[in-house]
Order: sequence, then structure tokens, then C-alpha cells
Amino acid sequence: MANVPSNLRYSNDHEWCRVEGEYAVVGITDFAQSELGDIVFVDIPTLGETLNVGDVFGSIEAVKTVSDAFTPLSGEVVAVNEAIEADASLVNKDPYGEGWMVRIKIADATEVEALLDAEQYKALIEK
Repeated sequence: MANVPSNLRYSNDHEWCRVEGEYAVVGITDFAQSELGDIVFVDIPTLGETLNVGDVFGSIEAVKTVSDAFTPLSGEVVAVNEAIEADASLVNKDPYGEGWMVRIKIADATEVEALLDAEQYKALIEK
């Protein structure tokens, strides 16, 4: 069973979002990292870009596949986790902590309400 912290919001694309004032920290969920398998490389070329909900902010390369990572909220990518660029396995080890991916300056706070809460996300992945 995947870990689904109750203090986060989730997208249908398996990204999580932790709102901190006018910013959001974003990563992929425990479920997503377990489905991908051993992550070997994370590429996030969107630092400084303003993205809309659903835009690709980066890619995640696992041993057997490559997957896009989508932004769950509109806004400017103001920080990228350099630690995962050096050690991509942090996404597998600690997807909600040290394995975070980007920090976004939220453009429209009302979009947060459209994201899934923990119970809704659990229902999505248990189908």
C-alpha cells in the first residue's frame, strides 16, 4: 500500500503538492515512484519558466522507462531540487521529503481546491 500523507494535495497524474504560503513544493507520489521502479536520472529544464496546470516540468528516467512530470498548479518554477540531480534515488527513498522536485510560485490559488485530497487520491490508486 502506497504512503499517502493527509497534509498534501494530489493530481490525477500522480504528483503531490505541499502549499507553503504563495508557493507549492511539488514531487511525484510514493505510488508513482514505486510504479516507475529504480529512478536513475531526473531532468528539470524549466527553472524560471511559467507553466500552466498539466504542463510538463521535467522528466524522470527509471531503469526501464522515462516518464514526464506534470505541474499540478500554474505558476513560475522558482527552485529545482539540486540534490535529486546529484542522486536521483532520493525520489525512491523519500518522495515526500528529500525527493521533492520543484518549488512553484502559485499563480492561481483557487487551483489548489481542484486537486485531490488524500482520501480521493487513495481511491484513485486503489482502482
